[in-house]
Amino acid sequence: MKTGWYTALLLAAAIAAGCGGEPAPGTAAVADNEQVQNRGSGKDEWWDELPRPEWAAFTRVPQDQEWFEVYRVAPHVYAIYEPGQFEEVISFLIEGEEKALLFDSGLGIGDMRRVVDGLTDREVVVLNSHTHYDHVGGNHQFDTIYAMDTAYTRRNAQGSTREAVAEFVQEGWIWKELPEGFSRENYRTRPFDISRFNSDGERIDIGGRTLEVLATPGHAPDAVCLLDRDNRMLFTGDTFYLAPLYTHLEGSDFDDFADSAHRIAALADSIDLLMTAHNVPVVDSRYARALGRAFDDIRSGRAGDSTLTDGLREYHFDGFSVIVNEARQ
Repeated sequence: MKTGWYTALLLAAAIAAGCGGEPAPGTAAVADNEQVQNRGSGKDEWWDELPRPEWAAFTRVPQDQEWFEVYRVAPHVYAIYEPGQFEEVISFLIEGEEKALLFDSGLGIGDMRRVVDGLTDREVVVLNSHTHYDHVGGNHQFDTIYAMDTAYTRRNAQGSTREAVAEFVQEGWIWKELPEGFSRENYRTRPFDISRFNSDGERIDIGGRTLEVLATPGHAPDAVCLLDRDNRMLFTGDTFYLAPLYTHLEGSDFDDFADSAHRIAALADSIDLLMTAHNVPVVDSRYARALGRAFDDIRSGRAGDSTLTDGLREYHFDGFSVIVNEARQ
C-alpha cells in the first residue's frame, strides 16, 4: 500500500504531466522576446504562470526569507524554490542519518545557508548538478563541496565576473522584491573551494541513504544526475525538466545531451519519479523515455513541430521542448 507522501508525489507528477511545459505552436516563426533572450518562445512576462499548481501537493515549510519557498516533497527531502527569478530554480536538500546532501545551492540572491540550517542539523555536503550560475550561487557559504573533475568545473569554481551574469538580475528576469541588502550591480557568483572530486557511478552514503552519481553531460560538460535507487527517484538537475531544455549554450553539446538522454531513458523501469531543478519539483518517470525519443527524433529529422525564436530553433514535445543552435536547425 502506498503511503501518504508517495501518493502526494504521484499526484504532483500527474498534475505536472497534465499542465506543465511549453505550448506546441506549430512550425511558424514567432515573435522574438524583448526581455528574456535565447530561452524559448513566449518567455516575456513568464511570471503570469505563477503560482504553479503542482506545488500545492506538498507541505510548505515557513521561512524567514521571502525570497525562498521551501516544501517537504518526500520524507527527508526538501525542495528549495526561488520563484522570483526567471530560472525558477529548485535546489534539493536530501537528509540522511549522518549527513545531508544539498543538490545545488541556487542563485546566491538569498541566504541559502540560513535556509539549510533551519532544515537540518546534519553535516552538509554540497554537490552541484552542474556549475551554471543559478546552481552554485550559495556554494561559497558551505565548507564541503563535491564536484566533477572537469576543466569547466574548475573554471566556474573561480567565480564569475559581474558582466557575465548581470543580465540575469535585470528587468524581465526578476519580478519578486529582492532581499534587503542585495545589489544588482554587484551580483556575481563567488569562488568556492572543491573538497573532493566525484566519478561517474560513485555512491555517496549519507547514512541510511545512498545516492549514485551519474555523469550526464550535454547541458553542461559537468552535468550529473543523482540516482536514489532504494526510493526510486532520480534527481535530474538540468538534464530534464518541464520547459525548454538547452543544448545551445556555451559549453553545451547536443550529441552529449542525446547520449545522456538515452542513459536516463534506460533507467525508466527502475524509477518512479524525476525530481527536477526548475519550475516544478516532481514529474512522472514516463518522461525519462520521452526524453530519449525526443533526441532521437531531432537527430533523425522526424521532429517536425518547432518554432524559431531569438534566432534559435525550439523543437516541441509533450510537456517540454529542446532548443538547438544553428548547426542543428
